[in-house]
Amino acid sequence: MLTLTSLGGAGTVTGSKHLLELDGHRILVDCGLFQGLKNLRELNWARLPIDAGTIDAVVLTHAHLDHCGYLPKLVREGFHGPVYSTHATMEVAKLILRDSGHLQEKDAEYANRKGFSRHKPALPLYGVRDAEQALKYFSPIPIHSSTSLPGSATLTLRRAGHILGASTVDLEWGGRRVIFSGDLGRYNDAVMVDPEIVQAADYLVVESTYGDRKHEPSDPTEMLGAVVERTVKRGGTVVIPAFAVGRAQSLLYHFAKLKQAGRLALVPIYLDSPMAINASDLLCAHPDDHRLTPEDCRAACYVATYVRDVEASKAVTGNSMPKVIISASGMATGGRVLHHIKAFGPDHKNTILFTGFQAAGTRGRAMIEGATEVKIFGQSVPIRAEIADLSMLSAHADSDEIMRWLSGFRRPPKRTFIVHGESSASEALQVRIGKELAWDCSIPRQGERFEL
Repeated sequence: MLTLTSLGGAGTVTGSKHLLELDGHRILVDCGLFQGLKNLRELNWARLPIDAGTIDAVVLTHAHLDHCGYLPKLVREGFHGPVYSTHATMEVAKLILRDSGHLQEKDAEYANRKGFSRHKPALPLYGVRDAEQALKYFSPIPIHSSTSLPGSATLTLRRAGHILGASTVDLEWGGRRVIFSGDLGRYNDAVMVDPEIVQAADYLVVESTYGDRKHEPSDPTEMLGAVVERTVKRGGTVVIPAFAVGRAQSLLYHFAKLKQAGRLALVPIYLDSPMAINASDLLCAHPDDHRLTPEDCRAACYVATYVRDVEASKAVTGNSMPKVIISASGMATGGRVLHHIKAFGPDHKNTILFTGFQAAGTRGRAMIEGATEVKIFGQSVPIRAEIADLSMLSAHADSDEIMRWLSGFRRPPKRTFIVHGESSASEALQVRIGKELAWDCSIPRQGERFEL
């Protein structure tokens, strides 16, 4: 009997891990880190409820940390099977996982040096060496090809938009066809391609990040320009916490368009994230995965000053002139952006601009919801800067766009599982699918097992 168990991404937007089992074989779709709330982050430190060595293969929908970031720990716990993904996802995962290991090592070292961790000593979940070990197991496959997996399953990947390399997963196993949406991208996005239609499934696992809301229809370039212009007018700096892969490149594209239109001519733009810099290079190396022309790619890459080393980053922070700083991480959970928020957040002249989903329990979510202070490196930092949230710049499909993708199925799946969303979003999408499509939908609980 084919079974499905969500070991993560159930009732939350992070930690995606969906396990299929048949006749003693196991395939894990996505292998992400939990982020946000403390009780979720603590799950990263616990062993999986199954033996990692018994998993035959991992399939990745894309390389954001909440979908691939647990891989180094999975390998350390005994997984030694292939990791299937698109080629671009593998290339992005190299950046993401190495950076994740490096940041965890640096954060642990900083916490020990400053003495603000309750753990003595503070340790990283995994380090760079663990990340390098995990990368040895990647086995990239072409988009749209049929690939045989251990246990006689057949895998097909299709483009999902969202970020470079992102795909939906089509698994045929034991006479059943199971589709995983991964994270769906936007339709008519300026940078990424539309999510490809899937016409049939026996069972469907669909994300619900924005299942309860719609993105503003406003022009993202215009809205971005307006925020920067009003901030600069009052002598301030705009700090943009951005996901290093996806949002950072889209932001560079929009800033290039603004510069080409004669706006922000005297406003310097800094990309302060080595990983985002490298990801921008990858964008130009994978032209089939996005809409940009070679000219657009070059314009986006040249619009910002790249900040690679720590000393240059400190110089940007210490510069009082109006400017734009794009820096990771996107939910302000770590990385160099924390130093910029600490420096610029207390001053009302400045703006902290969010462009993507902010999970519960993150600093980004707290600031969007009106927090007057956030804790950074063990210190309370007052937040007096303007907080802007431009959801139309998000890489995630909103509820209308999810429904548009679902409408491509020629017949209803036997059952649809709604995952990767906070409870309110998943429940709203369940109601909408029921009303508009009359499909049988379930919202899995963490660890709940379903027979397919």
